[in-house]
Parts: sequence; structure tokens; C-alpha cells
Amino acid sequence: MSSSMALRDLQRDLESKANDLAKIQKDIAKDHQLRKKYTIQLGENELVLKELDLLEEEANVYKLIGPVLVKQDLAEANANVRKRIEYISAELKRVDASIQDNEGQQNNDEVTTTATIYPGRKSEGLISLVHG
Repeated sequence: MSSSMALRDLQRDLESKANDLAKIQKDIAKDHQLRKKYTIQLGENELVLKELDLLEEEANVYKLIGPVLVKQDLAEANANVRKRIEYISAELKRVDASIQDNEGQQNNDEVTTTATIYPGRKSEGLISLVHG
């Protein structure tokens, strides 16, 4: 009777770990999508900045706000694009850190789950299996 209880406890523990691992993997996938979005936005804004740098100071610059083009000062447009690039770069760093944290947590969870399934193995061997 105690062995069936131990098996049920082990099964519940493994299901919980599998659910945690699935959540982490979902978070990693979401972060990769965000990273892709921010990388595209960063490239677009850097291209806009290069185009603005090619303009002469008296050139007309327009900003699209909804369906309307609004005249904007070149210096103001430059400042806005630089600020957007700064913000997007900071978001990219944040997402990269989140991906790194989640991938580290995923590796740790895989090691502990393997240790739960195969309790007789040494943890050093498990780490080399997961990482190598």
C-alpha cells in the first residue's frame, strides 16, 4: 500500500514539475516573439534616423498621426526617434534577460525532474547530460 502511495506522490510531483516546465517554455516562446518584434522595430527606427540625418535643416518633416500628416520640426523628429531607439534597446535588454533567466530555470527544472525520476544518479552527471 505504501508503494502505491509513493508512486501517486511521485506522479503528482512529476505532473507539477511538467506543468511548471511547460509554463516556462511558453514564457520563453513569448519572449522570443517579443524579441523579434523589438528587433524589427529597432531596425526600422534606425533606418528612419539615417534618413533624417540625410535631410537638410530646412527640410519639411511630417509625422503620421492616425490618418493625418502633421508637420514636425526636424530636431524634434530626430529627438523622438532617438528616444524610441533608446526605449526599444532597453526593452530588448529586458527581454534578453528574461529569456536567459527562463532558460536557466528550465535547465534547473529539467535537472531536478531527472533527479526525481532517477534518484540514484549523481547530480554532476545529470548536469553534463542536460548541458552537453
